[in-house]
Amino acid sequence: MTRPMNTDSAAQKSIVIIDDHPLFREGLKSIIARDRHFVVVGEAGDARKGLETVKKHNPDLVIVDISLPDKSGIEAARAIRGRFPNTRIIIVSMHSKIDYIVEAFQAGATGYIVKESASDRLILGLETVLNGEYFLDSSISHAVVEKLLKEPLKDTRVEDADYGSLTPREQEVMRLLAEGFAVREIAQKLYISPKTVENHRSNLMRKLGLRNAIELARYAARLGLIDVDLWKD
Repeated sequence: MTRPMNTDSAAQKSIVIIDDHPLFREGLKSIIARDRHFVVVGEAGDARKGLETVKKHNPDLVIVDISLPDKSGIEAARAIRGRFPNTRIIIVSMHSKIDYIVEAFQAGATGYIVKESASDRLILGLETVLNGEYFLDSSISHAVVEKLLKEPLKDTRVEDADYGSLTPREQEVMRLLAEGFAVREIAQKLYISPKTVENHRSNLMRKLGLRNAIELARYAARLGLIDVDLWKD
C-alpha cells in the first residue's frame, strides 16, 4: 500500500508536463491544481522544448506523453534521466502493452499511467513515485516491475528497419490501425483530425510496402506489437 506523502514541509513539489495535446495538458493541470502539494511550473508540446523546460526549472517530477512529434516519450525520458537523475518521471500513454511498459521503466521512468484513467489515478501516481516507489496503472505489482527491469532491452525492442523509418506518430497510428480501430476512433484518441489520420495511414503503408489492413495486422503481429489473435483471415 502506498505510503502517504510527507506533508511536514510546506514546499510544493514542482512538475513539468510534456505532451503535444494542449487540451490534455490543461486536463492534467486541472487535476494537479486540486492538490496543494503539487504545482506545475512548466509545460511543452514536444521533446526538445520539454528538455529545455526541464533544464530551466529542474522539477521534482516530469510527466511525459509516450508519443511526441519529434521523438518518443521513451527517448525523452532517457534524456531527462541522463541529465537529471534525481527527477522522477511518469510516462502517460493510451497503451498498456508490455513492450511500452518495459521500455518506459528501462528508460528511467518510475511511473506509467494510461491516459484514460489519468483523472482517477494521477495524484496517486505522483505521490507514489515521489515517495521513491514504482507506480503502474494496472494490477502489475512492484515485484513484477523489478523483474521487467532485469529483462534484456533487445527482447522487448522492435527490431525492423522499415518500422524504424516511421515517425513516432506514424508508429502510434499503425498500432491502432492494426488493433482494429477506425480512422475516426483513432482521431478521437489522438486528438487529431480524421484527415490527419488518413495521411499518416497512407504514409506508413507506403513506407512499409503494405496494401491492406490484413497485411498491416500481420506485420504488427510479427513484430510483437499486437496479439496474433487480434486479427483473422
